[in-house]
Amino acid sequence: MLEDKDRIFTNLYADGDWGLAGARARGDWDGTKELILKGRDWIVKEMQDSGLRGRGGAGFPTGMKWSFMPKTTPDGKPLDGRPHYLVVNADESEPGTCKDREILRNDPHKLVEGCLLAGVAMGAHAGYIYVRGEFYNEASHLELAVQQAYEAGLIGKNACGSGWDFDLYVHRGAGAYICGEETALIESLEGKKGQPRLKPPFPAGMGLYGCPTTVNNVETIAVAPTILRRGAAWFSSFGRPKNVGTKLFCISGHVNKPCTVEEAMSIPLKELIEKHCGGVRGGWDNLLAVIPGGSSVPVLPKHICDTVLMDFDALREQRSGLGTAAVIVMDKSTDIVKAIARLSRFYMHESCGQCTPCREGTGWLWRVMQRMVKGQAELPEIDMLEEVTRQIEGHTICALGDAAAWPVQGLIRHFRPEMEQRIRNYKAALQAKAAAE
Repeated sequence: MLEDKDRIFTNLYADGDWGLAGARARGDWDGTKELILKGRDWIVKEMQDSGLRGRGGAGFPTGMKWSFMPKTTPDGKPLDGRPHYLVVNADESEPGTCKDREILRNDPHKLVEGCLLAGVAMGAHAGYIYVRGEFYNEASHLELAVQQAYEAGLIGKNACGSGWDFDLYVHRGAGAYICGEETALIESLEGKKGQPRLKPPFPAGMGLYGCPTTVNNVETIAVAPTILRRGAAWFSSFGRPKNVGTKLFCISGHVNKPCTVEEAMSIPLKELIEKHCGGVRGGWDNLLAVIPGGSSVPVLPKHICDTVLMDFDALREQRSGLGTAAVIVMDKSTDIVKAIARLSRFYMHESCGQCTPCREGTGWLWRVMQRMVKGQAELPEIDMLEEVTRQIEGHTICALGDAAAWPVQGLIRHFRPEMEQRIRNYKAALQAKAAAE
């Protein structure tokens, strides 16, 4: 269990002042000038050595991603004349995920300071934070934090007295899930319809306004200042190799105390639920299944949840994923087929419609899943359902097609007997009704 002295987000539960005075009392903005003066190469190397992987879902090594940005002159000027941009993805729209909003609401200065240091590492003099449209209070806190940082000389011209100029802008989205995809987010920032772009070119080569851009999740950027202060070795001491550091986990559903909590990576799922959430409603033996990383990753049945570790590699070995570490717990009262059908409806609604497999496939999945809930299907249709998910998966510009396919695949993989029994029960009920008539 993570000790309090090792927690990065010390105001996660709004115990203290979220403003600048409170942030400084908790150690934020301490020695930021010295960190900047160590230079771009040192910051990138330290982030690489820390082993931090992106906290938005994909889990790509953060330091490596930062290193993809084109080089600049020693005074921070771009070599080809195009400015560099940092974009922070605060469009937290994945069902079950509720971690970034806690950072924006209760610890926004960690994000603001992280943006400055990340900007230095990328040769960027401007950053944009794209906030989900529904996050009214969170965006308000963030805007005030940015204003406080400007007034204190921490960002803007000669940020922290370091000689580095850095401007930060907060942009409110309009509540589209697809804008959580980095290139759709960039399109939306540019004032266009939020639709993913084909890659390549990748944002590091041609991103916002056709300039080199890096898009990172809120949590990824917010932990950077603490890593740089306390050292890469400290951060990498938690978790397993290639799955290191501390992580915000948000646990919801059928637990006694739903919460967002910071813990060490690779903590066993059972320990996470028992220690921080008071266990599953009705006891561990009442557990049916868990979605371990937000609605887009495949569901896991209880026998896997008994021993699985909460990190990227352990969950991938179980054919699921850590995703955003949003743990959705379902006890035996859950209609698992109906729950997954509800997710199919969400992905149908949020598809941008650009790619045919996703535009047509998500609607088809939902319609078939509606019938599966009632058992109004034939047994071979289960195989057909999985076959269609395979035709959607990997055949779209962005990962929304995959996100729609994976929950259904997980359901068929682990709960096929339940689906078959419904079909049999429905047929038996029809036959009984016909016989009675």
